[in-house]
Amino acid sequence: MSSDTLPRLHNAMWPGLVGKGNEPGQEPPISLKRMLELTAGAEINGQKFDGIDYFLFLPHTDPNASDDELKKIADLIAGYGFNVGSLVAPVWPGTIGDSAMGDAAAREKFISAVRMACRIAGVFNKHGVRKYGVIRIDSAEFGVEKWGEDPKTNTARIAETFREAAKVAADHGERLAAEGEICWAGHHSWKDTLDLLEAVGMPETLGFQADMAHTYLFLMGYNAPEHALLQPGYSDEEFYAAYETMVEKLRPWTIDFHVAQNDGEVHGAGSHDKTGKHCPADDPNGKLDIVRCAGYWLKDAAERGIQHICWDGCMFSNAMLETQDTWNAILDVMLKVRAAHGWTS
Repeated sequence: MSSDTLPRLHNAMWPGLVGKGNEPGQEPPISLKRMLELTAGAEINGQKFDGIDYFLFLPHTDPNASDDELKKIADLIAGYGFNVGSLVAPVWPGTIGDSAMGDAAAREKFISAVRMACRIAGVFNKHGVRKYGVIRIDSAEFGVEKWGEDPKTNTARIAETFREAAKVAADHGERLAAEGEICWAGHHSWKDTLDLLEAVGMPETLGFQADMAHTYLFLMGYNAPEHALLQPGYSDEEFYAAYETMVEKLRPWTIDFHVAQNDGEVHGAGSHDKTGKHCPADDPNGKLDIVRCAGYWLKDAAERGIQHICWDGCMFSNAMLETQDTWNAILDVMLKVRAAHGWTS
């Protein structure tokens, strides 16, 4: 594979953090250094990952870290031969941010988290370890019950917060991507996500992050049955017709893309509950033909500024994460996605 072949292939660092913790019954987080080692250890026919996508919160990163501390992290990552791509802003209650649907104080905390992420992005950009990628957000309003009390007003409030956050991002030369994930109010279905993106109305600065595991549950209408495009027992023909319908609505907004697998279940761990279940790349119960489905999202990807794609497999057990074969299987399917749908720079 020549060095000018895009998209670059990234692994996510947050599987070592999301759903982990130090409470009873939780598995402990896996350090950034260990996640980097496991990513660097993956190899298929001499080919390796090009980089990582990075979560801007403890224990991997102190979002209040000094520039010098951040440069040391950049040096650590670059030392493995990796670029940094997209960054995850700590927008949730309990991190830096708070609900984008909340009161004025909560929404200001949300925007401050985006401002903090943009600052860190700037340090990484100046260092040279980061040359592409976006900053990932969501509404940070967990569950859809409160949103459902007044969907129109609440979507408008989230959109207003997102617009303010997008202005901050634009001032820093960054783009924001809202991840469609069924647990976050306002973008818990394909239709509500589209409504929110259109309400924000800043496609040059705020777009969509498509994750294959989460968008599969969009099809099934898990948190919005009225927007289901498939019913259980569907045929292959019905699946791909529905998939194309969904992707054609969201693809024009898609500026960041996660390759993933889903077995049709909803799953959670720790404080992160009721979301799409990520499965191993080679899971026999996986519902998706990863390579074929990725092609729907990656059509015209270069025109949307996409230069890399990232594997997302959060909430795997530590035993699975610590197994090198897990990462080899992931890299293998990522290489197949690029071989089928890549382009030259």
